[in-house]
Amino acid sequence: MRALDKKLLRDLRRLWAQGLSIALLLACGVAVLLISYGMYGALQNTRAAYYERNRFADIFASATRAPRSLESEISGIEGVWAVELRTVKDAVLDLPDRVKTATGRIISLPSDNGAVLNVPLVRSGRLPDPEASDEIMVNEPFAQANGYRLGDVIHANLNGRKRPLTIVGTALSPEYVYTIGPGALMPDNENFGILWMSENAASAAFDMSGAFNDVSLKLTLDADPEEVIDRLDDILEPYGGTGAYGRDQQMSDAFIDSELLGLETTARILPPVFFGIAAFLVNMVIGRIVALERSQIGLMKALGYTNFAVAMHYIALAVLIAVFGVLIGWALGTWAARGMALIYAEFFTFPYLLFSVSKFTYVLSGALGILAAALGAVFNALKAARLDPAIAMQPPAPPNFRRGLFDRLLAAMRLKQPTMMILRGITRWPLRASLTSLGMAFGVAVLIASSFFEDSMEEIIDVAFFQSNLQDGVLLFTSEQPVSILSEVERLPGILRAEGQLNLPVRLTNGHLEKRVTVEGSWPQADLSRVIDPDGKVITAPQEGILLTRRLAGQLGVAPGDPVDVEFLSGRRESHRLTVSGVVTQYFGIGAYMNAEHLARLFRQSPRITHANVLIDEARIDDLHRELKNIPKLAGLILLTDTREKFRSTIKENMVIQSMIYITIAAMITIGVTYNSARIQLSERARELASLRILGFTNAEVSYILMGETLILAVVAQPIGWVLGATIAWGMSFAFASDLYTIPVVLKSHTYGFASFVAIAAAVGSVLVVRRRLDTLDLVSVMKTRE
Repeated sequence: MRALDKKLLRDLRRLWAQGLSIALLLACGVAVLLISYGMYGALQNTRAAYYERNRFADIFASATRAPRSLESEISGIEGVWAVELRTVKDAVLDLPDRVKTATGRIISLPSDNGAVLNVPLVRSGRLPDPEASDEIMVNEPFAQANGYRLGDVIHANLNGRKRPLTIVGTALSPEYVYTIGPGALMPDNENFGILWMSENAASAAFDMSGAFNDVSLKLTLDADPEEVIDRLDDILEPYGGTGAYGRDQQMSDAFIDSELLGLETTARILPPVFFGIAAFLVNMVIGRIVALERSQIGLMKALGYTNFAVAMHYIALAVLIAVFGVLIGWALGTWAARGMALIYAEFFTFPYLLFSVSKFTYVLSGALGILAAALGAVFNALKAARLDPAIAMQPPAPPNFRRGLFDRLLAAMRLKQPTMMILRGITRWPLRASLTSLGMAFGVAVLIASSFFEDSMEEIIDVAFFQSNLQDGVLLFTSEQPVSILSEVERLPGILRAEGQLNLPVRLTNGHLEKRVTVEGSWPQADLSRVIDPDGKVITAPQEGILLTRRLAGQLGVAPGDPVDVEFLSGRRESHRLTVSGVVTQYFGIGAYMNAEHLARLFRQSPRITHANVLIDEARIDDLHRELKNIPKLAGLILLTDTREKFRSTIKENMVIQSMIYITIAAMITIGVTYNSARIQLSERARELASLRILGFTNAEVSYILMGETLILAVVAQPIGWVLGATIAWGMSFAFASDLYTIPVVLKSHTYGFASFVAIAAAVGSVLVVRRRLDTLDLVSVMKTRE
């Protein structure tokens, strides 16, 4: 073994603690990359395989009632590879051993059981018999949530007739990887299920014999989706078509895309923070080693070692530390990515998981970790290589300090000598102090940028459930109803008050920009469902014109006062040019708002509704559920209390796990920076501190000098970290924003306080570890050493 190799191993053994802190930071960066891209790859590959094997459709559309004779015309659209015509209806379910209603989505299966598209994957039992009218297959999460087994019977209100249905199988569908019911915010497998029936049974139950109301298309590779959508809309328009759309607007697939976007954003934001701080720490450590080993460097060069060999020796030390960090990161990242991918697969109800992190991801993460360490070492390595042997063998010239304004200010303040030494140590090496403080600030920033989600979710819950939506529940009708039906609703047991709401699918167009959304029509006097601006002010739908959410207005490139073309995709299917009367902030989805009376005037008909927002007497809720099971016009009931609690519990569970992860990350960043900084200070000032002990300074005073500088920098880092954290939080909010949801940036005082508490506690702990070395400091040996 060469002499330099032996020295390298000795240095690594001597610096094991500092090297370990750097390696762990690099490991975090590597692990985050593997976790993010590992889960990203697992979701992406699993989804792709599931969609391909079960032939998930590319285009979706619905109509009121269209003849099946249109199948040949739809199949003839250029670019269409396969067509699936179905009957799809929502129905109220009467489940055994419970009073509470549930909602089921009835989906027909071809009579020959040969589903062409969106093929259900049978998990147990079998498909319904094509000739049986009372057999169903249900989605597996619904069966598991309610404890159903094969042979169990549930009742459903099918077009006004209550029918017993026997469960003969369970299945999963690529169409419902994320199973969310009508009007819901997240999956509720206990109260919303998918029920597959034979085509004959479904058609007969809903009076759809020889007709369909739902169509799915699979396209060829060279097809133009937009042209197919336009042609399909033309065919279905006479039959109440509500506008075709692609996978990007299919609810289940859109949620998966949103999650993939979040993983990609995390991979872009966090790893550079870890790699950057690790590079800074490597620079600090290698710089100090070079300063302490001047004479050794001079001796090596005098013995014939080249500048390149000397430089590579110190770079090799940094790279060796990085290799350990990369190996730890690979092991931790692979384990965590696999575990989290399994959680994601269960949350999104995939039938299997294809987990594999690409070799490129391992190579990329390892290369970035090693590169960060090497770049951190290269400056000081080149500095060592450029040292002339004769100069290197001599002690370094002492720094040339002058008594400046700051020194005179300190003298005027009559501070104690230890405090003056601390402040001079900071001001005379301003770059090092600034970088140390910046490194600590990143620990604070990471914690703030992750903790703001909890407050943001509380803000969303408050606005969505306590300010905007004051109703206890929402009754969903199977079709548009006259406003007079509200009097019938108010006569139902337990209903204290009812207000109507009209939701209509529309296509908004501004030049070449267009968006398919839902417009909500409400009455000015309604206050159970309201539009609230960020200041808490209630915004009433305009007498004329249209109100857009801020994100939607941005996508269409319109502002208040601009015209926008509105094509209504149901009812009379008319197009109108309306004026944008204003924009509002909305956290869930994107949409538009109009005055329901103005809508009635546009359509030249009496006002109609599709929903009824209701206040419910909790004492009579069971009576209400019993009555709802027998109402033919009802598609379901959404209880806002259940939705709110489920949303809160799901978010809380995720927040606890996320908070623990980010607290650990922030603590590691702070410990890594403060520990290395304190160790370097101890090695640099060992003679100085030993001299002070000999001159009579107490151990507490000497400890104060050692710890004071690092802790002052930690305090200074707090406001810097607050600004950085807020900036990162805004960036993450912008990156995570989608058509499904927008996360507001809510930063409260306790978020800053908690982040600073964790950071300062980690700093104090790491400095106390270094301070213990003062107790074992050999004053005589230290005084014999020379810089």
